[in-house]
Amino acid sequence: MVIVCPACARKNRLRAADVTGTVRCGACKHALTPLAQPIEADTSVFDEVVRDAPVPVLVDFWAAWCGPCRVAAPEVARVAADAAGRVLVLKIDTERFPDLAARYRVEGIPNFVVINAGRLVHQHAGVVPAAEMLRWIPSV
Repeated sequence: MVIVCPACARKNRLRAADVTGTVRCGACKHALTPLAQPIEADTSVFDEVVRDAPVPVLVDFWAAWCGPCRVAAPEVARVAADAAGRVLVLKIDTERFPDLAARYRVEGIPNFVVINAGRLVHQHAGVVPAAEMLRWIPSV
């Protein structure tokens, strides 16, 4: 996956297995990880993270036109910030990647999926606070 350095704006390619520890920018050496914000993922990033992430993954299936998704977005960001290094948070735009939504039978959004060690461990449709999302995640 590609992470843009907040200090120098250079793009850095990272493996999903590396994003929970501390990795530095190749150009300016600014710390890039652990990631404390959701990752806008495409199919290849999603597959890599689900396969290789050493921590649980919270997936937010959403769409730009969805009002409840906009309400849920700050809560999803709070989970990413509060559990940085212990959870990876992915955002999947169901309009751009309907194949991913279909894999998990997402029929209503927002829809949240928790994947641990490649397995679905929880799924929930509808807006909930960050504290509730954190309760779904194993060992957080």
